[in-house]
Amino acid sequence: MSQPLAERMRPRTLEQYIGQKHLVGKGAVLRNMIEARRVSSFLLWGPPGVGKTTLAQIVANQMEVPFYTLSAVTSGVKDVREVIQKAESNRFFQTSSPILFIDEIHRFSKSQQDSLLGAVEKGTVTFIGATTENPSFEVIRPLLSRCQLYVLKSLEKDDLLELLERAVHEDVVLSQKNIEIRESGALLRYSGGDARKLLNILELVVESEGKDGVVITDELVAMRLQQNPLAYDKDGEMHYDIISAFIKSIRGSDPDAALYWMARMIEGGEDPQFIARRLIISASEDIGLANPNALLLANAAFDAVMKIGWPEGRIPLAEAVVYLATSPKSNSAYNGINTALGVVRETGNLPVPLHLRNAPTKLMAELGYSDGYKYSHDYPGHFVRQQFLPDELQDARFWHGQHSPAEEKLYQNMVNCWGDRYKE
Repeated sequence: MSQPLAERMRPRTLEQYIGQKHLVGKGAVLRNMIEARRVSSFLLWGPPGVGKTTLAQIVANQMEVPFYTLSAVTSGVKDVREVIQKAESNRFFQTSSPILFIDEIHRFSKSQQDSLLGAVEKGTVTFIGATTENPSFEVIRPLLSRCQLYVLKSLEKDDLLELLERAVHEDVVLSQKNIEIRESGALLRYSGGDARKLLNILELVVESEGKDGVVITDELVAMRLQQNPLAYDKDGEMHYDIISAFIKSIRGSDPDAALYWMARMIEGGEDPQFIARRLIISASEDIGLANPNALLLANAAFDAVMKIGWPEGRIPLAEAVVYLATSPKSNSAYNGINTALGVVRETGNLPVPLHLRNAPTKLMAELGYSDGYKYSHDYPGHFVRQQFLPDELQDARFWHGQHSPAEEKLYQNMVNCWGDRYKE
């Protein structure tokens, strides 16, 4: 039996690789590292079918080093240690470290991820991890700090069309079937930027016709997929299209749409924790200070799902979804931290004003540490004006209150404290 089309079309070199020009195009960061043969450990974060596994294999081929691969779904700590021992043995015969690729690293437990740290830190292996989940939530901080993070994007229309042309004209099987792609809209729509899904759909449609001389139209693709709804990976669509519609429905204060999209995720087999985490993010980013209770309820829903399991967990999730969607909205805290981060990146490590520094030793006190600091609770209203930002930024503003009823109280308190500084 021949390999699936997606496997036959898997690129072997950077020149064959489609998409991700920001990483592997001429002069891009990852391409430069590969060509210089100095690749450090890194994580690839992106949706399914955009080339994470393929890119890891290409790196190993270009570097000409042993390539070990593990799946976080089926591997445990014992498997990790065995691979590391093999890598240590091979290390004596290589100038560069062997590559250890772990797919779906977000499925590894903390102890499994801990087992990688020593080998990564010593350079026993060059670690490459692939994940469809945000590494900030799913990868332990010590491992995250030892890896570069590269974000892969869904393939764009031109990338997918190029892949289709290659498959039809260069694949050893399809090139013999005289295939004409008369319409590509349905192929692109159902693939959702996922190269593997696109090739699976193409192969299904061609095989279902059972003849040479196949003319592919939108109608034909839709008909074949309706006959075989499992022919394409629902998870990709669910993760990256439906979750977007879900979050935007909450942000747009439409509880009916939010419940519908959550129902789609539930029916598609989504992990309830994935849904609950998105509610916590939404409560912080979109509702924020307009209703601080939203974050409490989102956290409570997450805890409830963990305690009572499924399917009853859908009830507290639904409660949280309706509450968030019907709450007033504010993104002032979200905007504030992003503005502050931008200033920090521009200005670097500005010194802390002396009066804000602690003075636990006599020498520090003699140097002026903590000198002049005013203890707020010693003053009327538990407030006294003084400078809390570095000298270069003493008049900077990062938080701008948005005047929902709840946030208006916070804003007016700042006006009472700081006067003109907080008047918009």
